[in-house]
Amino acid sequence: MQIYKVGGAVRDRLLGKPVTDIDWVVVGASTEEMLAKGYRPVGADFPVFLHPKSGEEYALARTERKSGRGYGGFTFHASPEVTLEEDLIRRDLTINAMAEDDHGRLTDPYHGQRDLEARLLRHVSPAFAEDPLRVLRVARFAARYAGLGFTVAPETLELMRQLSESGELEALTAERSWKEISRALMEDQPRVFIQVLRDCGALKVLIPEIDALFGVPQPEAHHPEIDSGVHTLSVLEQAALHKQPLTVRWACLLHDLGKGLTPESQWPRHIAHEHKGLRLIKAVNERFKAPRDCQELALLVGEYHTHGHRALELKPSTLLELLQSFDVYRRPQRFEEFINACEMDARGRKGLEQRSYPQADYLRGAATAARTVAVQPLLEQGFKGPELGEALKRERLKALKAYKEAASA
Repeated sequence: MQIYKVGGAVRDRLLGKPVTDIDWVVVGASTEEMLAKGYRPVGADFPVFLHPKSGEEYALARTERKSGRGYGGFTFHASPEVTLEEDLIRRDLTINAMAEDDHGRLTDPYHGQRDLEARLLRHVSPAFAEDPLRVLRVARFAARYAGLGFTVAPETLELMRQLSESGELEALTAERSWKEISRALMEDQPRVFIQVLRDCGALKVLIPEIDALFGVPQPEAHHPEIDSGVHTLSVLEQAALHKQPLTVRWACLLHDLGKGLTPESQWPRHIAHEHKGLRLIKAVNERFKAPRDCQELALLVGEYHTHGHRALELKPSTLLELLQSFDVYRRPQRFEEFINACEMDARGRKGLEQRSYPQADYLRGAATAARTVAVQPLLEQGFKGPELGEALKRERLKALKAYKEAASA
């Protein structure tokens, strides 16, 4: 029985990056031996055990065989006869197919260390093409390590292209897809994730609404980068640079989907793209079963981001409607995330990344002005029910008029 550290822990140590999660593989052992040593079994599909003291996961070395469609379409075989090399060959990338024993000795049968030095994301074997989830995983790794100069090997990109064309991507569950997408969006360079998916044809299968934005022009006066798809990637890049949370990054990715519906005869203008895009945003939200907070913010940003850009020009009544739409009185954080998404949108334009965005502080001030209107005086005046709501609205409108006048002075 031999135990090896495998996968990401080995990869990141060699890259000089902090190691957080450690995966262990056990060679030459049976389920009965693991149980006898006090390991606790978990997972129904293949033998994984929890260490009796550390609680870390230890998996028996195993082989796998394609037996159906999608990520789950595999039959696993684990036995004491399965070698370390046989276990490693079923992994996705060479840089994830290295192992290390308790003396720090490296086992690297598929030249992962060489690919680390060459900054290449390369598949281990042709069996890579049997698992559609690997398309998303490789694109995510590309986003994670782009800052270190990593790129996807051409032959691996070709396999990803074949997978994208095979129909296998459609067998992925919403939960597995969202797990990879959400993790990728939180990497340092999430735009690379989208770009790699597009390069291998996966984007038009998984999120055709985003793929449709590329090649769609916008007015150069407002968008020096012109292309709507390029703009979306730039907005996502700004969200990452400014350390925005997942909700904001998801909203930034989907905010301009309506531009993909504009007839060519109307280019480069996109009249009412905010409202036209809502059904597309809703469809993408539902396709991946995105968490509720991500879904809600994406729809609100899609509908109101141009209001955010025009904040300084909005009439007090329009400003009040905007605040009401976000329920800023009970959910102030959601409005703050909207403001941040609008700012990322404004910065996601070629040459304008550093331009100030005074609309942000103006909107924050408007929300504060509306929130400071007290309910108690109105109750003391006898207002209740729907009349109280109307009175509160009138007082908030007065407060916003005063705020706008003060800001304009």
